[in-house]
Amino acid sequence: MKLTPPSFLPSFSHVRVLVVGDIMLDRYCEGQANRISPEAPVPAVRVTKEFDRLGGAANVALNVRSLGAQCTLMGIVGDDASAHAITAMLGAHGIKNLTYTDNSGVTTQKLRVLSRGQQMIRLDFEQQASDRASRQIASSFKQACQDADIVILSDYAKGCLAHCQDIIQAATELGKPVVVDPKGADFGKYRGATLVTPNLSEFAAVAGQIKSDFGGDLGGGLGTDFWSEGKTPQEVDDRITHHARALCQELGLGAILVTRSEKGMSLIQRQGEPLHLPTAAREVFDVTGAGDTVVATLASAIGAGMSLHEATQLSNLAAGLAVAKVGTAAVTMDELWGLISASNTVQVHKQNDNGGPSQPGPQTNQKVISQDVLREQVLRLKQSGKTVVMTNGCFDILHPGHISYLESARALGDVLVVALNSDSSVRTLKGEGRPVNPLESRSRMLGALWCVDLVTSFDEETPESLISRVLPSILVKGGDYTAEQIAGAVQVQESGGRVMVLDFLEGHSTSRLIEKIKASK
Repeated sequence: MKLTPPSFLPSFSHVRVLVVGDIMLDRYCEGQANRISPEAPVPAVRVTKEFDRLGGAANVALNVRSLGAQCTLMGIVGDDASAHAITAMLGAHGIKNLTYTDNSGVTTQKLRVLSRGQQMIRLDFEQQASDRASRQIASSFKQACQDADIVILSDYAKGCLAHCQDIIQAATELGKPVVVDPKGADFGKYRGATLVTPNLSEFAAVAGQIKSDFGGDLGGGLGTDFWSEGKTPQEVDDRITHHARALCQELGLGAILVTRSEKGMSLIQRQGEPLHLPTAAREVFDVTGAGDTVVATLASAIGAGMSLHEATQLSNLAAGLAVAKVGTAAVTMDELWGLISASNTVQVHKQNDNGGPSQPGPQTNQKVISQDVLREQVLRLKQSGKTVVMTNGCFDILHPGHISYLESARALGDVLVVALNSDSSVRTLKGEGRPVNPLESRSRMLGALWCVDLVTSFDEETPESLISRVLPSILVKGGDYTAEQIAGAVQVQESGGRVMVLDFLEGHSTSRLIEKIKASK
């Protein structure tokens, strides 16, 4: 099963994400390597630039914040300069800091030396967190979790999550989903998690130890060649699905998302159809932190109410953006929206010979959005160069006249927005007994049409206030109106947009249909 990108992004601003895990400071030294050192046969780099970035669980938190969600970070740091640098950056990005200072430890730091965009060497400064510090994290977790909608466990095997089971059990008791970015070959410590996101090599090492009805103990790690050597792509997908379901069954996991580098990613739940996605990356400069981006996007999307399949699709797009950047870097909503807009223009609205879409568009419930979300999406679409067409009406009983009109409106631009009169607004205009179909039904019917991209509603008699807020590129109305008579026309024209009047298809109207039905009784 493959999904097209969603036609819009939900707002993540209300989502509260708690990130717990191994915190790191990523330090970069960048310069020119134009000669060999006279001391040893290695390049000598003349450093011209130094900069710090949040790493590990802190980078996950940064990615969460970059998507607009609220974020709290728990982890262990030392009492040193690296910790102070991390604290400053967390504050600058609006991440709530619940880190624990272990005076006997050090903050993990990874120093990377770059030249011409390529990493030449990495130096790691680290030591395993003390059991006392990791117990402190576990004991403090439950209180912090009460204010969260979803939890991310970012495991880099530095000791912060040594008591991972206590954390998962506490989150489960509170009814909070847990998304785990794992490390190592012992997935037993993640038992009961909602979703685990191993890469293929991690998954292969663990899948080789499964004992289940799917084939017994395979013994040891399988190795990545087990999945691909002499196998067709379908056979590889089937093998991953087969062993992932066994792992979910054995460990009580809700789902496993296997990230497969240039092969994309695979989502397998205990039940239901698996989702195998090709990579969304066009260019790969640096895979550092790509897993952080995936888990942050997944959790934020799930917290915002997206389905697991939709959240996976979104995280795949985010990962494609992340690997195109050098070093650990966060993906922003603007970048995601730009990529989604481009993808939808090409994939969702490419017409076949019959005038319809060549492949399934976004699900109906994705298209129905609030006025606030619509305003945000239209702004992003226009900023990315898309032409947004907007129309309005009651659309009570859909008929061929409506379809012809909406298809003509959609042909004028890249995206068609339909603003629906609410039920009370329809009654004001049409009288008692109308609408025949309530707002929810009318919204779903319009959303099911390939030519309609976004649907919202308004309570007023006219949509002038809504149109003034949204300011589409083109405002369209059907009938014998003049441009001056159309609600919102002045505001659209003053903002540089156009107003157009389209003809209705002769012989079709909702009122006539209702009269015909009454006459036939």
